[in-house]
Amino acid sequence: MKRIALVLWLALLTVASAQWVGYAQQPQAALFTGKSDTMDGKDLTAARRHFEAGARSYWHSHDNGQLLLVEKGRMRTAKRGQAMKELGPGESDFTGPAVQHWHGAAPAQELVQINVGFSGGTKWLEAVTEDDYAGRKK
Repeated sequence: MKRIALVLWLALLTVASAQWVGYAQQPQAALFTGKSDTMDGKDLTAARRHFEAGARSYWHSHDNGQLLLVEKGRMRTAKRGQAMKELGPGESDFTGPAVQHWHGAAPAQELVQINVGFSGGTKWLEAVTEDDYAGRKK
């Protein structure tokens, strides 16, 4: 009886393994509707940054833009001449090339953000004022 159970168990494992290997060997194109190609990412950088509550960057710009994603906490950000906005987990903000902006944690909550850069340099400017950080109009 034990031999029959062992043979059946091995047969089940063999069938499951064959199906898994067959699925793993499917071409990537089978996972998409329409044409979709992986693009070269050699010009991308990605990093996670932690900000203590109230911590923030100086005003700055990126030659080719920046994408920010909130992983944890609350993020404040503003583009020069625009209203400050606050984002939570799962939300994102894209800043285009050469647009001056700042970003950091909300006053009472830390932040973990993921930032994606598109190559090029960063131009650092002046500190963010308390009015800018609070979203007060000048």
